[in-house]
Amino acid sequence: MLAAPPAIKGSSAIKGAPVVVRVAPSRDVRGRIVWRCEAAAGASAAAAAAATTSSPASEATTSSAARSRQRDVVRLALPSKGRMAEDTLALLKECELTVRKPNPRQYIAEISEIEGLEVWFQRASDCVRKLLSGDVDMTIVGYDMVKEYGKDDPNLLIVHDSLGFGKCHLSIAVPSYGIFERVNSIQDLIAMPQWSATNPLRIVTGYTHLGKRFFDQLDFPHVQLSTADGALEAAPAMGTADAILDLVSTGTTLKENNLKELKGADVLSSQGVFVVSRRALEERPGLLGMTKEMLERIEAHLCARDQYIVTANMRGLSEEDVAHRVLENTSFPGLQGPTISRVYSRGDDSPDGAAGIKVDYFSATVVVPRSHIYTSIRELRKAGGSGVLVTPVTYIFDEEPLRWKKLLNEIGL
Repeated sequence: MLAAPPAIKGSSAIKGAPVVVRVAPSRDVRGRIVWRCEAAAGASAAAAAAATTSSPASEATTSSAARSRQRDVVRLALPSKGRMAEDTLALLKECELTVRKPNPRQYIAEISEIEGLEVWFQRASDCVRKLLSGDVDMTIVGYDMVKEYGKDDPNLLIVHDSLGFGKCHLSIAVPSYGIFERVNSIQDLIAMPQWSATNPLRIVTGYTHLGKRFFDQLDFPHVQLSTADGALEAAPAMGTADAILDLVSTGTTLKENNLKELKGADVLSSQGVFVVSRRALEERPGLLGMTKEMLERIEAHLCARDQYIVTANMRGLSEEDVAHRVLENTSFPGLQGPTISRVYSRGDDSPDGAAGIKVDYFSATVVVPRSHIYTSIRELRKAGGSGVLVTPVTYIFDEEPLRWKKLLNEIGL
């Protein structure tokens, strides 16, 4: 549900008498949500119009941060398009945080598992911009977006820095032919004699802030950074740029366009990150608790990813005897150690006719990574195990995530 701001007081355009004007949501011709002022019952239309019309000076004094404090809901911004959007929704779903959007064309959704949380779908760059402006309170985007548009703003707190998807790096690439044929490193590139104040190295990119900072650190002034829409890989072949600065994951697209990465030209490594506004944590009731719940779910799921429970039945004299054999003969004892429990089976009938219970086996359980499942099974069998079961792990919850402790320390709690 979209929360409307409270009623505001204005002045009558005719007699100066106070009137009450309510701001109500509606949609424009493109379906976008806009806010319109309506006179409350008994107020004149002229009064509503007077309240709706504001001077430039009053608009300037109403900051986005002030408007954000009027909200009674928490907002989470998510990327609206692309692989990053798909991977983000997939991760949240795996953490039992399903984003529900009644209409696929709408940009507002909800996560029913967290009451009072609105989800807003935005361009990745706008997720960061609106986090800075106070229009949203937290976001999940690529680290590259945070560094390019956040520009190291202390208000942006990275709660989780490795969500495991969207992995790539920001790098400089040049043509593999012509004057760049023997250029293989960033030092080779900036040492080329043709670059000067009047003939700068032309680089097309969507990351002008990070690009400028990179070349400033190299103390290389003869560079011109420009932006372009669409595929950047075509710019060198068209003659509109000498090189590109773009995200690279596999490098296949570069090779297909006769481009090559340069050694020492990695500007930034990136993947999905979970970011929250420091200011919103201080001012928005409920945000800290929502941040903890999301962080705990994400952290527990990522810790459990590619982990499996391996359980084997083993004969033994006691739990201690079986535990000793597991610890001595296997390479994967579990999180803190193997879990050993008794296996009860039906025994011979007792003289009075009642069914007896006996313990011939013990169950030994360990947690192992996917890549070592068969090794652990072979070792358990060698130690006397049989009837081995393998089960995927969904969550591994610690007493308290280290990232949560770090966040509390960051905000002074």
